[in-house]
Amino acid sequence: MSGGGGLTLYEVTVRHQGPFGPITAVDGVSLEVPRGTTVGLVGESGSGKSTLARAIVGLDPPCSGRIAVGGREYGGRREADRRRLGQQVQLVFQDPDTALDPRMTVRQSIAEAAGAFVRLDRRGREQRVGELLELVGLDAGCAGRLPRQLSGGQRQRVAVARAVAVGPAVLIADEVTSALDVSVRAALLAMLRDLQRRMGFAMLFISHDLAAVRQVADAVAVMYLGRIVEAASTESLLRGPRHPYTRTLLSAVPSLHAGRRPAEEPLLAGEVPDPASPPTGCRFHPRCPVGPARHAGRDVCAVRDPQRDAAGKPHRAACHFPYRADDRPPQARRVPPDDDGDRTPRTPGDLPS
Repeated sequence: MSGGGGLTLYEVTVRHQGPFGPITAVDGVSLEVPRGTTVGLVGESGSGKSTLARAIVGLDPPCSGRIAVGGREYGGRREADRRRLGQQVQLVFQDPDTALDPRMTVRQSIAEAAGAFVRLDRRGREQRVGELLELVGLDAGCAGRLPRQLSGGQRQRVAVARAVAVGPAVLIADEVTSALDVSVRAALLAMLRDLQRRMGFAMLFISHDLAAVRQVADAVAVMYLGRIVEAASTESLLRGPRHPYTRTLLSAVPSLHAGRRPAEEPLLAGEVPDPASPPTGCRFHPRCPVGPARHAGRDVCAVRDPQRDAAGKPHRAACHFPYRADDRPPQARRVPPDDDGDRTPRTPGDLPS
C-alpha cells in the first residue's frame, strides 16, 4: 500500500538561469491533489508543466514555496530530504526509454526499483517482481526480456511498475500516453486508474491530450506561462470553462461528431510569450480573443494582474472578464455528467498558509 496523504503545493516558484538572466518557469503555483484522486494538469508546451513535475520530485528544486506529501513538507536540498521525497513521490516520464536501462532485463529493472528503499532477499525480489508485473497487466514471460524486445506500451507499463514498486503516496504521470497508439493509450489509462484504486495514491496527470485527461482526472488545473489560470472539477471545467485560455484550448480539440469548428470559436493566436519577459497585467492578454486587442474598454487586462483576485472567482479563474457558466463551447456541452462530487484542486485562497 502507498503512504498516507496526498500532494499539496503552496506558492511554488522555480527559476532557471537563462542566457540573458533568470527565467521564472513556475510562478507561485498552489495546488492540492488529495489521496486517491487524480488532477489533470493541462496547457501548451512551455507553460511550465514538466518543470513543475521536476520540482515536485526534487529534480529541479523550487527557489521558494512549499511542497508537502501527507502533511509533511519537503523543501530542502539535502540528500536526506531528496531520498525521503523519492520514496513518497514517483515520476513516470513521457519516454520510458529514459527510465529503463537498455542493458537490464525487465526483472532486473523492476527489482532494482523495488529494493531502492526496502531490503529484499532474492526470493522476496522475485515475488515482488511477479506482483508488480501482474499489477500493470504484463505476462510473467516479459521478466526476462530487454526493453528493445518490448512494444512501446509494454515499456511504459514497465516504467509504471518501477514507479509504484516503492508504494508511493503520489504518482506524477508526465505525458505518459503521448507516444502511444489510441488503443494502447486507452488500455494504459484504464490500468493507471485501476492501480490508483488498489494503491490509493494521489496522481498528477500532465498531458496535452484533453480526451485522456477527461478519462482519468477528477479535477483539472490549467497552466499558462508558469501559472494556474483556472481549476475546477473535470465536468464543471469541460462544461463551462471560465477563462478564455481554457475555452480556446477546448475549442481546438477535434471532434468526430462536430464537423468543422464554429466560426465564433477562436483558435489561439501567436506563440507563448517569452517567460523571461512576460506581458504586464494578464499574461494572456496579447493572445486573448476577448481581451483589449479585440474589445475596447478592457485596457485593465494589460495593466492589472488578475491573479490576485482569482481565489474569489468561479473556477478560480485568473481573468478580469471570465465567461459565465452558460457560455459553453460546443465540445463541452457533449460531456456526460459523471462527476460524483466537487474535487476542485485547491489554489492559493484555499490552502493553509
